[in-house]
Amino acid sequence: MLLCLLSFLSAFGAGRCGDVITPVQTEVHGKIGDKITLSCNYSAALSLCWYRQYPRSTPDFLLLILQNSGESENTQPGMAGKLNKKKSSVDLEISSAKVTDSAVYYCSLKPTVRGNPAAPYKNLNLS
Repeated sequence: MLLCLLSFLSAFGAGRCGDVITPVQTEVHGKIGDKITLSCNYSAALSLCWYRQYPRSTPDFLLLILQNSGESENTQPGMAGKLNKKKSSVDLEISSAKVTDSAVYYCSLKPTVRGNPAAPYKNLNLS
């Protein structure tokens, strides 16, 4: 069975004026059981966050990574945050992908509380 992870990664709330976060890839595909890595590059940040959004739902907070220590506070089993300070990148690693991991993922420069964003997303077709 093919698992599709659509990661419409976007900046979700900036830190200081001029701070930027951008996705490395806009779409990631994998199979059930695969290790999946989603990545974003950032210019500067004190904290970095990941969110997941299912169709017709608000984004769910997944994890927070503190830039100074690199420590990750996560709410989801099977997911981990990785920080590479030298490359200014932050990863979300899914250890063993499940069908329920098919969603839109957002990286953010700081914790953000929002409803459904205006950004469009595509529904996934799983086969």
